[in-house]
Amino acid sequence: MDGTDRDSPVEHEASEQTGSEETEWDESTVPPEVVENVPVWDDEYLDRVSDRLMHTYDLEKDVQVDGESFDLYGELRVESSKHLFHPSVQYANHHMREYLYADRRSSVSLADLERLVEFGHELADERVEPNDQHRATEFTFVLIVPEISEDVHSFVRGFTDRTLLRFGFHGHYEIHCCVVAPEEKRLVASKRTEIDDAFRLWERIDNKRSVFEQLRAAVFR
Repeated sequence: MDGTDRDSPVEHEASEQTGSEETEWDESTVPPEVVENVPVWDDEYLDRVSDRLMHTYDLEKDVQVDGESFDLYGELRVESSKHLFHPSVQYANHHMREYLYADRRSSVSLADLERLVEFGHELADERVEPNDQHRATEFTFVLIVPEISEDVHSFVRGFTDRTLLRFGFHGHYEIHCCVVAPEEKRLVASKRTEIDDAFRLWERIDNKRSVFEQLRAAVFR
């Protein structure tokens, strides 16, 4: 992988709003086979988050990856193509992947976040296959904690890490960080993180674009 582009840190307005609890998703709008394949978490917060994610992500619980453990894992695959006159005549085929890792912890430090960023680059070396059809691969790490310290808030708010592959001709991969304290109704996410609405349970998302629409717009623009 070459042509690395590290975006400089930018100010990102953190969401620390309060509001009424959101009405849960109506499972009748989701195909039964999808609901059946979604795990049930003992952690009520993560279980409700999964209700928001199951529409677009393949979800797993209690996964271990290269020695790291996570309570929730999600994978999203998006294919994009154009065609002339007939679907069989296609061009500009592109694909993207997002790997989501979420974990509840008793606390989080800067060292924890830096380790996850390093882990994201290790995963990229293993999973990203640079080619003409590769548009983007996203690695998103979410930590659920009791409270968010100022140094963690500052780090996440200014964090951005995008690596161009072959100077962008083979797309890019990007690492995102998000830290949420549900009991305090506080959340901070790095620039271009599109998954934060799913974890902000104290806000409704009915009148917003879906998680999938936000992510797709960010990648295929």
